[in-house]
Amino acid sequence: MKVAGIPYRSVWREADRVAIIDQTRLPFEFHTLHLSDCDEIAHAIRSMQVRGAPLIGATAAYGIALAVSADASDANLQNAAKLLGGTRPTAVNLQWAIERMTRRMQTITWPARADAAWSEAENIADEDIAFNLAIGRHGLALLRAIADKKGKVNVLTHCNAGWLATVDVGTALAPIYLAHDAGIPIHVWVDETRPRNQGLLTAWELSQHGVPNTLIADNAGGHLMQHGKVDLVIVGADRVTAAGDVCNKIGTYLKALAAKDCAVPFYAAVPSPTIDWIIQDALREIPIEERNTAEVLTMRTMGAGNLVAQGKIAPDGMRAANPAFDVTPARLVTAIITDRGIAPASREGLQNLYRRKVA
Repeated sequence: MKVAGIPYRSVWREADRVAIIDQTRLPFEFHTLHLSDCDEIAHAIRSMQVRGAPLIGATAAYGIALAVSADASDANLQNAAKLLGGTRPTAVNLQWAIERMTRRMQTITWPARADAAWSEAENIADEDIAFNLAIGRHGLALLRAIADKKGKVNVLTHCNAGWLATVDVGTALAPIYLAHDAGIPIHVWVDETRPRNQGLLTAWELSQHGVPNTLIADNAGGHLMQHGKVDLVIVGADRVTAAGDVCNKIGTYLKALAAKDCAVPFYAAVPSPTIDWIIQDALREIPIEERNTAEVLTMRTMGAGNLVAQGKIAPDGMRAANPAFDVTPARLVTAIITDRGIAPASREGLQNLYRRKVA
């Protein structure tokens, strides 16, 4: 995708370093960083300089490549995998990418590991883009059908599942970008997604691409649905179970409840690596990240002279909690849009799409 007319990925290799877009400075400032070792990659993931399940996975793969380039031993590989694996617990793509990189390295002799690691990391990044383009094509059919009936499509999305959350293109936003590029009249209601305000990133990147959008408070979505102003909801996910339960940014569950009550279709758009075929009980087994309560008690603002500051919104001593994700049960999900196609949000639906048996 493009920023000020210049095409970017969200992570890429530059010589012996890894470049990222520092998302903690968006939407006020567009700034790129160059990371030189695995520790810096781990910090970027933990601090949310990179965020979004697919992007976390791809960035971790590059982190393994940096680690192996410095020291190709099995011990260092294991240390790097452990370090990166402990950064963010909820997104399944992280462990998927680390395990894939580790398996690949175990088939390569030490002298050849560095080149193989960079190659495999690049493969993971390229595959992510291919997955997302496929998601976009499948989701485009849904948007086109609504536009053919109504003349225009109003989509509501929660959090950021655009190109900033992936290597490129996005998951939930991929059909939206393809629809816009195809000339389909489309408008996006963008949840602000407190406390990290990832919705601001969604609004920023949609605006960069020229897609009409309106930023709303998180609690406004149900009201819009009640008044017929939302045709469908599309969100991304950090993990989808084999039964079709969707783990996504906190607040997604409430949007799904409102959508169900208002008969608004609710979709999750995910690449294949985001599906967890092992977990049986989403509510009990998916680890929900508890982030620093400072994210709830402060807010980043721009003041006079375009100065960006972190300000308190509560007095000292006020207690807070900050669960970062919630689980939307499959019964509230209309379907899962994947790179393979669109499946009912059920064990049978996903099994049939992927042609695999799951206990």
